Amino acid sequence: MVLEPLHQEQRFFTALRSGDWPTPDRDWSLEEVGLSAADLAELFETQLMSRHLDLHARRLQARGEAFYTIGSAGHEGNAAIARAFRATDPAFLHYRDAAFLIQRSRGVPGQTPLWDLLLSFAASADDPISGGRHKVLGSKSLHVPPQTSTIASHLPKAVGAAYSFGLWRRLGGGGEWPADGVAICSFGDASFNHSTAQGALNAAGWAAYQGAPLPLVMVCEDNGIGISTPTPNGWIEASMRSRPGFHYLACDGLDLLDTWRAATEAERIARRRKQPVFLHMRCVRLYGHAGSDAQQAYLSPTRIKSDEARDPLLVTAGLLERHGVLGRDAIAALYRSVAERVAHVAEEAIRRPKLETAAQVMASIVPPPRAGRERPWQGEVEPTPAPMAKLLNQALARLMESHPHLVMAGEDIGRKGGVYGVTQRLQAQFGPHRVIDTLLDEQSILGLGIGLGQNGLVPMLEIQFLAYLHNAEDQLRGEAATLSFFSNGQYTNPMVVRIAGLGYQKGFGGHFHNDNAIAVLRDIPGLLVACPSNAADAVGLLQEAVRLADEEQRVVVVIEPIALYHTRDLHEEGDQQWCFADPGPGHRLTQGALGQWGEGRELAILTYGNGVYLSRQAATRLEAHGVRPRIVDLRWLTAIDHDAVYRRVAECDQVLVVDECRRSGSLSEELITALVERGMPSDRLHRLTAEDSFIPLGRAATVTLPSVAVIVEKALRLAAPGAKDGAMTKTPGKATAGSDNP
Repeated sequence: MVLEPLHQEQRFFTALRSGDWPTPDRDWSLEEVGLSAADLAELFETQLMSRHLDLHARRLQARGEAFYTIGSAGHEGNAAIARAFRATDPAFLHYRDAAFLIQRSRGVPGQTPLWDLLLSFAASADDPISGGRHKVLGSKSLHVPPQTSTIASHLPKAVGAAYSFGLWRRLGGGGEWPADGVAICSFGDASFNHSTAQGALNAAGWAAYQGAPLPLVMVCEDNGIGISTPTPNGWIEASMRSRPGFHYLACDGLDLLDTWRAATEAERIARRRKQPVFLHMRCVRLYGHAGSDAQQAYLSPTRIKSDEARDPLLVTAGLLERHGVLGRDAIAALYRSVAERVAHVAEEAIRRPKLETAAQVMASIVPPPRAGRERPWQGEVEPTPAPMAKLLNQALARLMESHPHLVMAGEDIGRKGGVYGVTQRLQAQFGPHRVIDTLLDEQSILGLGIGLGQNGLVPMLEIQFLAYLHNAEDQLRGEAATLSFFSNGQYTNPMVVRIAGLGYQKGFGGHFHNDNAIAVLRDIPGLLVACPSNAADAVGLLQEAVRLADEEQRVVVVIEPIALYHTRDLHEEGDQQWCFADPGPGHRLTQGALGQWGEGRELAILTYGNGVYLSRQAATRLEAHGVRPRIVDLRWLTAIDHDAVYRRVAECDQVLVVDECRRSGSLSEELITALVERGMPSDRLHRLTAEDSFIPLGRAATVTLPSVAVIVEKALRLAAPGAKDGAMTKTPGKATAGSDNP
């Protein structure tokens, strides 16, 4: 037997005629659970609306008018969960939670959930949440940030949102949501097994175990299967019943009365005791995983028939009749009237305009601006020149003083002051609630920041090493950078992420602590990436990053070259030429602002980060051979002003891009391409990059990277062919990195 929507409708009316309704495991009375007859009837209508949206989505898809049919059939019990919470409680929803969204809309005037969801099904530009960019469950007025299908990626930010309530109370109030709110997060039993979900559960339990206020309800909608893979019987309960830091509650999601009972208890614990609750809702999946899923390929006819018989609509209809709320005729009439409403609204929705141009699609990648909240800084700038780590520390202290809503979080940043001392003494000055020592989980750190940012704070997160980002980068790619896009600019999560990275460390190596893979950051739409080469620029870029997050609601990553944190000298020991004076609070290096040393026209060196330092060292040797290079520092590695770059190098005879990152997928490819597109002949353009290799330990740690010697050799060959005989010759063991014409 194949479960199809039509069969299920027939089963509903067969049961209606016979009165043969499935009965819940426990026969609750309305009085016992505190639900009125009118409430139960309303919840049933919500369930019907959700179900008929699922049914009609398939009809529209067959006509080419709808494009995404993962539905909520079998999960409609979450309507009772929605009713148990306030409409102002942020809800990060599972994609099977249409009934939750519809029920919540009942408590907010002026809502049109059928119209809104059908516009989303049709990918209409009028869709009020995503503007036609995706079929998502979300609403600004209902405090439901949109979620896509990335498995469990919304759980870490739900933890962050829950944490933000207590943080705002410590800061004296504010935020997007009321300070006594509860964060709700729902997901499936298959998603429960994802490492992201486990990390979020662990982070929530870890924080709550230590007494941190965490008003959070995590709803696991357990239908027993993930696409085609069964969830072992009892696995969710066994995993969570005794989990430290959590209250475990369970309910029969097919029974609205039992679900209401458990949901109200979960709400009470989370709101009053400010502790996390795991609400385990057992349910059933009907109609397969999605419209294209033929579940008869992996489920037996007996299982399919059993699932059909457990339809929550049948259970609720039985409750209505048994408790004298609605008779069979009224139930049938309501079923048909909802179906007619959905069909009627759908015909209007599919005629609404669609996105047609790239500009329309991309309009919401960059969030809208808002008023900044910076306060004037009253301190005095330390005049003594210092290396990068010291100036960053001073700038961070200034920023924390002038931005009372700025919160720092990361591994070892508080009491220890960071691995490299960049955050020393900041926790003592601003308190552990604003300089947060987190657990060792980058997904949770980034998720914390996303949740804080969505509730009006400006988080500054530290990832201890660039290599540690890669197991968590989806929190940037799939969550932080997409929120504005999928909400049409209505939701944002501004944040600054500081990452210690790149190569050339002395005495501490290996590819986990020296990593030059930044391609994963540069190809995320809307994400901004900066990389300073010196202490003064580090201050200017960091201060601009905070302004961008605060005023323009951007997600900004600052890659801080570890090898330059404590570098003082440029040419010889004690020269102090890589120490810089603090440029002060007003110094900001805006997107596209280029740095430059020298005015030579024979050769332009286009570079960033450690490449600037190496090129400055190389310049002294080149000048001894009569070559005066022009060194251009990019500073920003995304949103590059390529016209400005072209103007800086156009008059130079040759251009050498020195890129310390890997040859394939590196920034040098974009730079060369952009210069060619602007008319520069390719025979004037050259690259010197790192090899496509991981970075080894010990003395070999720099052999795959650009070096001063190779820069000098390459530059002399390009800029002064006649001086080639006087150039340095290759010696055994000298660094040789990837180098050729484009």
